[in-house]
Formats: sequence, structure tokens, C-alpha cells
Amino acid sequence: MNLLRTLAAVSSMTMLSRVTGLLRESLFARAFGAGAYTDAFNVAFRIPNLLRRLFAEGAFSQAFVPILAEYRNVQGAEASKTLADHVANCLVWATLLVSALGILGAPLFVLLIAGGLKQDPGAFDAAVWMTRLMFPYITCMAFVAMAGGILNTWREFKIPAFTPVLLNLSLIAGSLFLAPWLEQPVYAQAIAVFVGGLLQVAIQVPALIRIGMLPRLSLNPAAGLGDPGVRRVLKKMGPAVFAVSAAQISLMINTSIASRLQEGSISWLTYADRLMEFPTALLGVALGTILLPSLSKANVDGDPEEYSALLDWGLRLTFLLAIPAAVGLALLALPLIATLFHYGRFTDEAAIMSARPLIAYSVGLLGIILVKTLAPAFYAKQDIRTPVKIALMVLVATQLMNLLFVPYIQVAGLALSIGLAACVNATFLFISLRRRDVYRPRPGWGKFFAKLVVAVGLMAVAAWFGAQYFDWLGMRAHPFLRAGALFLIIGICGIVYFGALAALGFRPRDFKRTGK
Repeated sequence: MNLLRTLAAVSSMTMLSRVTGLLRESLFARAFGAGAYTDAFNVAFRIPNLLRRLFAEGAFSQAFVPILAEYRNVQGAEASKTLADHVANCLVWATLLVSALGILGAPLFVLLIAGGLKQDPGAFDAAVWMTRLMFPYITCMAFVAMAGGILNTWREFKIPAFTPVLLNLSLIAGSLFLAPWLEQPVYAQAIAVFVGGLLQVAIQVPALIRIGMLPRLSLNPAAGLGDPGVRRVLKKMGPAVFAVSAAQISLMINTSIASRLQEGSISWLTYADRLMEFPTALLGVALGTILLPSLSKANVDGDPEEYSALLDWGLRLTFLLAIPAAVGLALLALPLIATLFHYGRFTDEAAIMSARPLIAYSVGLLGIILVKTLAPAFYAKQDIRTPVKIALMVLVATQLMNLLFVPYIQVAGLALSIGLAACVNATFLFISLRRRDVYRPRPGWGKFFAKLVVAVGLMAVAAWFGAQYFDWLGMRAHPFLRAGALFLIIGICGIVYFGALAALGFRPRDFKRTGK
């Protein structure tokens, strides 16, 4: 399997997901702006979203995929199918129970996460209603995460990468066609999340049937709990809940802090977060998705050279693409926010205030993506303890930095804390891998960095001049002209960066790698 080609395919699907995600956010900003009720939706969506990452995409996937890969490579297809059946049954029933508790306890959850919404009783009640509607989303996403883990282990990457597009399309349809008919238009987005979850489940089923791995669920919630494989997944998943989701927990704490800042702060942070997630998903998530099954196989095969080589390949690609992305986000923050969101009810102030946390996020973008590249190196070896220890330290460091930054730069301080904490996380993960001799850097890193600095420097000059040349807020009435200007600048930056790399000797073939 050509890993570079696979990465390009997964990134293409991920790009489609993020492009439709940005379109949905643009329509959301145009229709609802940034105020108390948009804050209410973002809070309501964030609560089940956190649980989704805790119990599904994050902790569960990191615990499940290495064990499933071991079963497939050592015990065969029948044992793998039995494990999938038992794990699916436990996961679905557990998340159904959590959903029921969440629906009952929604007022308490909203109060704990965003008590500042109490200042507007209408917004608080709206957040509670939407939280209750969206809580079952976690059950859908738990199944989707499990299906994605199975498909990735079978080297089927495209369907899991495409799946989030369906949620985005549902949200787009909700804002365009349902919102105008509702007394409280933002409720359309909560309904769309529920529908989007069902659609994401539906698209997994044919792919699982095709490889003979569609799980069979039982009416008995305890069925499968006695399976040793299930117990191993649960044992690994416990600490992984914290290790994988430390950044999400920090984000929830930040939401609570933001709810007590200026009205609209949660929405400003959310718009910046959406743009930051574009390169994070395009590179970090895609690369981590590909690396985990390959690293797991190398570990099962007892091949430390292949293990180290895979990490080296992943790290070089991360630096090659994440550094220019971070510089671009910082220098083009306002042009990006203005072009994508500055319409309808989204004011000049909202654009300026949303750009500030985006600039702050860009400081730590490299660290955020590096964590997604380095963490699979531990999970593939079924080592959860080390990331947990680091995550505990990072969570504390994030909140200490909030105390330092927020009083001076308000909502941007929250984003800066998360980004810098991710850099701390990545640094300690890297040090741990080196101390254990799990990762041995291949020759040429010094020249690699020197050439990268030159190319990024030239690109930064082009981005800075482009950002200063246009009046991005003044072009509000000319959206196509503004979009054209932004794409022109991004295109020039891309030509300058990759042209400089080519002139310095970089070639695509240097990054080709075949997975076993």
C-alpha cells in the first residue's frame, strides 16, 4: 500500500468534509450571527461532541484499533468478527444509557459547562432544549467510530473520511430550508445534527457488509462483557478517555470561561476553532488514521525498523505541511474570517474578534498536529499510561496559562493556552519516544529544516503583502471579489512555498512510502 497515495486519498475526502464544514459555518454565521442564541447552540453541541470524542472517536478508537489489528493478524477473521460483535454491543448500549442520563440532566450539564448563559434565561433554555435533542448523537457516532476503526484496519479509508460530509450537508440543509419555518431558527441546527448522525450510521452499513464485518447487536446489554478482548478494550479505553481528550476537556473549561466574557465570545472561539480544524483534520487526523493500523501491524510483526521509519515519514510530512499552514492562518486570519463568515448578521466586530483567537490558535497549530502524529506511536503499542501522564500535566498547564493570558487578551487567551499546551504535549511525547529508542530519526533533518525555513519565510512575505493589500471588511458587499482575492493570495503563497521547496531540491518521490 502506497501510504502517500493513501494519505492523499484520505486527505481529499477530509478536505471535502472540511470544505462543506466551512460552507455550513458560513451559512450559520450569515443566518444567526454571533450572539446569545448562537452561543447556546455551540454549548449544546459541544456537550455531546465532547462525549463523542471521549467514548467514540478518541479514546475508543485508540484502544480498539490496535487490539482489532492484533486479532486480525494473529487470530484470523472469525475471532475478529466475534470481537467486533461484542464490542459494538457494549458500546451502543453504554452510549444509549449515557444519552438517557444526558437528556434528563441537560439543565445541570449546561449550567456546569456554560453557567454564564443564565444571564439570558431564553438562551439558557434554548441550550437545554438543543442539548436534549442532540444527546442521542453520541450513540450514532459511537457506532460510526467503531465502524471506522474496523474499515481502517481493513485498509478501507475513504468511507470513514467521507462520513462527516453527511453531517455538514444536513446542517446546511437545516439552515437553508428548515430555519426559516421555525419560531426559533437556531433549533434547525440541532434537528440537523440528529438527522446527520443517523445518515452517518447508514453510510457505514454497506461498507461493513462488503467486508463481512457488520456487527450483530444483542437485546442483552451485558452480552459480550465476558469476552477477554472486550475487557482488554475497556481496560485500555479507561485511561485513554483522558489521554486522548485532554484538549477537549480544556476546550470545555474554556467554554465555561468564555461564557463569562463578552457576549459572543463562545461563538468567536468556535468560528476560529472551525478554521483551525481545517489543517488539523486535513493532515493530523488523516495522517493519524493511516499511521495507527500500519504502526499496529509493525508492532505485531516485531519490526522496530519499520515502526521508526513510519514515524519519521509522518513527522517529516507534518513539518512540511503544518508549518506553512500555521503561518498562513496567522497572517491571513482576518481575510479568512471575513471571506467565509462576514455576511448577514455577522458584524465587523464579530469578524475582528473571531480573527484574534484564530491567530492565537496558529501559534500552537504545529503542536496540535504533532500530537495526532505522535500519539498513535503509543497506542499502537497499547501503551496508554504514558500519554495519560502527559495529558494530566498538559491539562493543568492549559488552565495555568488561562490565568495568565485571559485577563489581558480575553477570548484569544483561551485559544493561545490550548495551542501552547499542545506544543508541550507534543514535546513530551517526542522525548518519551526518543528515550525508549522507539523512534530513531533518519539522517538529513538539519538540511530539511534549513530548507523549510527558507521556503516558509518567502511564503510569509507573500501572505503579509497580500493581507495588507485589500480592505477585507470593506469588501462585504462584493463577496465574489473578496473570495477571488483570497484564493489568489493563497494560490500565490502555495506557488511561492512549493516552488521554493522544488528549487531547494524537494521532490514528491522523497516522501513516498509503502506500508506493509
